Amino acid sequence: MQNYIHPDAYCESSQIGSGTRIWKFARVMADVVIGENCNICDFVFIENGVKIGNNVTIKCGVFLWTGILIEDDVFVGPNATFANDKFPRSGNREKVPLRTYLRKGCSIGANATILPNIEIGAGSMVGAGAVVTKNVNPNSVVFGNPASERE
Repeated sequence: MQNYIHPDAYCESSQIGSGTRIWKFARVMADVVIGENCNICDFVFIENGVKIGNNVTIKCGVFLWTGILIEDDVFVGPNATFANDKFPRSGNREKVPLRTYLRKGCSIGANATILPNIEIGAGSMVGAGAVVTKNVNPNSVVFGNPASERE
C-alpha cells in the first residue's frame, strides 16, 4: 500500500512507511521516521529526531519535538501538548532535549499536556486536559492536574 502526502503538506522526510497518510498543512522535518499505516492529521508539526511506530494516529494541532519516541498503535488526541525542556530559555544552544516515551497502545486525550522526561506506559490512557508530570504505569488511566490514577 502506498503512502499519501497531501499536496499542501510539507514533508522533508524520506522515511515514511507504506500506507501512512499525512494531511493538509502538516510539516514533517527531514530527520523523522514514521512507520506504516499512520494517520498524521492537519496542522501537525514533527521536528527532527522524532520516531513514530506503526498504526499511530496523531490528531490535528499536535507538535512533536525532538526527543519524542512513539511506539506502535498509539493515539494522540487533538491539541495534545508535549515539551522536551524542563527549563526553557530563549537562545539556549546547549540544551539537550529530554526523551519522552509513548509506549505501545497508549492513548493521549485531547488537550493533555505531557511534560518532558516522561514515560507513558503501554496500554495506558491519559484523560483529556490532564497535565502529566510523572511516569504513567502500563494499563492505567490517569486524569486531572496533576494527572493521577483515581478510582
